[in-house]
Amino acid sequence: MNILIADDESVIREGVKRTIKRAFPDYAIHLAGSAEEAVGILESRPVDIVLTDILMPGINGLEFMKMSRRKFAHVKWVVISAHSEFAYAQEAVRLGARDYLLKPIGKQRLVELMEQLARETQTETELSREGAMLRQNLKFLREAVFQRLASGLDIGNMDIAPIFEKYPDFHLVMAHIEEAVKPVHLEHFIIENVLSELVDRYGDGFVVNFDRQSLLAIVHFPNPASLNALLAELKTHLGHYLKLPFHLTPSGVITDFHQIAQEVKRLRQAASVPGAERGEGSGDHAIEVALQYLKAHYNEELSLEKVASVVFLNPIYFSQLFKQKTGQGYKDYVISLRIEQAKELLRQHGLKLADIAERIGYGDVRHFTQVFRKKMNVTPTEYRQMILAER
Repeated sequence: MNILIADDESVIREGVKRTIKRAFPDYAIHLAGSAEEAVGILESRPVDIVLTDILMPGINGLEFMKMSRRKFAHVKWVVISAHSEFAYAQEAVRLGARDYLLKPIGKQRLVELMEQLARETQTETELSREGAMLRQNLKFLREAVFQRLASGLDIGNMDIAPIFEKYPDFHLVMAHIEEAVKPVHLEHFIIENVLSELVDRYGDGFVVNFDRQSLLAIVHFPNPASLNALLAELKTHLGHYLKLPFHLTPSGVITDFHQIAQEVKRLRQAASVPGAERGEGSGDHAIEVALQYLKAHYNEELSLEKVASVVFLNPIYFSQLFKQKTGQGYKDYVISLRIEQAKELLRQHGLKLADIAERIGYGDVRHFTQVFRKKMNVTPTEYRQMILAER
């Protein structure tokens, strides 16, 4: 059995791994600290079960699961969530997750769930596994042949006419990610899955990886208006998920697959021309992920640089974008978030100030008191007394 544990908290990852290893020493367990790492493992190693945290850097666990289900249909998904994320866990089950685990994760519950999912996996027939492997191998073969064809390279004596028999006419749609300093593996994965889903929805065709930055869709549209509908929806989805600029360039109608290489060359040139259909990537989504992360980790060390890295943004740009989207500076927002949590804890009469300070991320009770007084114009003790007087 092959299991992937995706969680940005190393303590959770290692703890889940230890529990599973003690009960099932023969299981192969892979660890990922982000969706990007998890995608790399899914695409390079066999995986039967994925346990994914809901809030992770880059894209959250629900988006990761939703995008991966189509390509890895055999994988069984389990989501890991905190109590405050329970609504997300319910949504995950609706999307097809087999179950969810609430933090802190109970060891017995985890072992029982792994036993159940392992039994289900083992009862799958070898025939279905071989069929899935055959389909994947055919996809790789088609992609390799098409890459050579689209690049104008020789494909030998291979007869590819049968591939295009079902597409009497078709369009090409190129999605191109602009050059970036960081690897674009996750962005590539996102585009492939979103574009494949839209091709199935609006027409008939397939998507291939053309090079490190570009993907190509070959799609026959029964309805001519469907091309614009696909492009509009594709731009919206990629604008939401991607944080890098991208270009979408469609071809005209093609009736002869021998024209593909020439058309691909034109599309690549069009992508670099000012005025081409261009998406900026969603700053809104980056800040949304950052806010979710802050709510889940407000009691930890939260430097601007750390949270900017969670959403893969330059710290200076992240700071400007954060203020633009929230109306508050990053530091002020974190303080306000912690003070709101402190106010709730101060209503609990049995908690000491030192405990409250630690729970909201301040190791020094004196510093906590200073911050609280500056924000609320009263000390934590005075605030608690005011609350008690109102009861």
